[in-house]
Amino acid sequence: ICSVHDWGYDQADPRLCLICGDRATGLHYGIISCEGCKGFFKRSICNKRVYRCSRDKNCEMSRKQRNRCQYCRLLKCLQMGMNRKAIREDGMPGGRNKSIGPVEISNEEMERIMTGQEFKEDAGLPEHTWGNNRDSDHSSPDNGVSEGNQPSPVSTLSSSKSLEMNSYTATYRDQYVGTPVSSHYKFLPHLFGYAQSVLRPTLARSLYSQSQTLVSQLVAAEDLAPLGTPMLIEDGYRVTQGELFALLCRLADELLFRQISWIKRLPFFCELSIDDYTLLLSATWQELILLSSLTIYSGQMFGDLANITTKYSPSDYELQGFSEDGMDVMERLIYLFRKFNQLKVSNEEYACMKAINFLTQDIRGLTNVSQLEKLNKRYWYVCQDLAEYKYPHQPKRFPEIMMCLPEIRHIAGKLVNVPLEQLPLLFKAVLHSCKFSPNTLRAGTTTCLTTGLIPGN
Repeated sequence: ICSVHDWGYDQADPRLCLICGDRATGLHYGIISCEGCKGFFKRSICNKRVYRCSRDKNCEMSRKQRNRCQYCRLLKCLQMGMNRKAIREDGMPGGRNKSIGPVEISNEEMERIMTGQEFKEDAGLPEHTWGNNRDSDHSSPDNGVSEGNQPSPVSTLSSSKSLEMNSYTATYRDQYVGTPVSSHYKFLPHLFGYAQSVLRPTLARSLYSQSQTLVSQLVAAEDLAPLGTPMLIEDGYRVTQGELFALLCRLADELLFRQISWIKRLPFFCELSIDDYTLLLSATWQELILLSSLTIYSGQMFGDLANITTKYSPSDYELQGFSEDGMDVMERLIYLFRKFNQLKVSNEEYACMKAINFLTQDIRGLTNVSQLEKLNKRYWYVCQDLAEYKYPHQPKRFPEIMMCLPEIRHIAGKLVNVPLEQLPLLFKAVLHSCKFSPNTLRAGTTTCLTTGLIPGN
């Protein structure tokens, strides 16, 4: 690793972040980096976060992709020499020692940091594991997550001890929801331990009154009326690629307009600035549209729209030119459709998922990150409370629902790489598979491009 003098930083010199390639703002924790990676590294170390990557631990790091896998982002921070000892112990702004430069640590030490072993020994407590890539048997084989939308911390004590789940700490509960709970519970629930452990069904109980109010407000902000875009077609009419693409654009326009209207009806609308809402919508609109299409509007998407796509027959050229990104998005969308179909996500759960996904904090230019974090955690706990109340015998339901959000973010990120002319074929493939062969195994989904999309089907 080069020395700090080799990397001398000049404000007039447009250096690039050594982690993600974004525009660097200076020397941070020993290396040249951007504000985003600086903040990510500080939060990760100060909060003793442990991430997971269920791919090959070699995910692409770029300005656009850096939020897709937190594990690989932190790993690269360490590999490039970011110095955790340069972070102030009190977590306040400013480095602890401005003279500290980049460091080179052994693979063994790096592994101890990435697995949380170093944090556990320092604190004498189980580490908080933050799952950016799901490692559940119920999850898709690989995925990423937006750092700002990372699942809020949830808890388990130890796999070797009996778990006391389905509660929040009194501190967090009072701060984010307003309803006190027993101080008997000492740890925040951990999502992925929660999802994989053998859990006891919870006892039936009433929904916390504050949770009920917050959920009702979110549902009231939703437009649950059917989509108004016409999706009817005469018998025998053959739909062209251009016509199907135009219809998809009209649907996207309507769905985006509904998201804008939704923001104005949010119960916390007055708590954030218009500039912040603009940034949040710009960063998440594709994810919001995907989520709503797979849930509250799924009847029209996988019914009316699917019927129209049967009137579209792609050419051999289109079939042969279908990209790998398109195949990946297709497989993941089919998986998510079946997952949502299996879970039968309620309108209340959907409203909470949408709010949690929207309230991301890792977007450059946001002016009120602390309030965003508070709101995100508030609805995280509300959603957990709701799932435990409505489905006491499904202890894995809440983590399984939350695990869908990173997959949606990954799909949204992949969609931008799919050529526009391939979108009609992509949607035909997805809708065809979900509508006509709902029980097909994931391993067989890729065959629909060659055997499932015969002309006229």
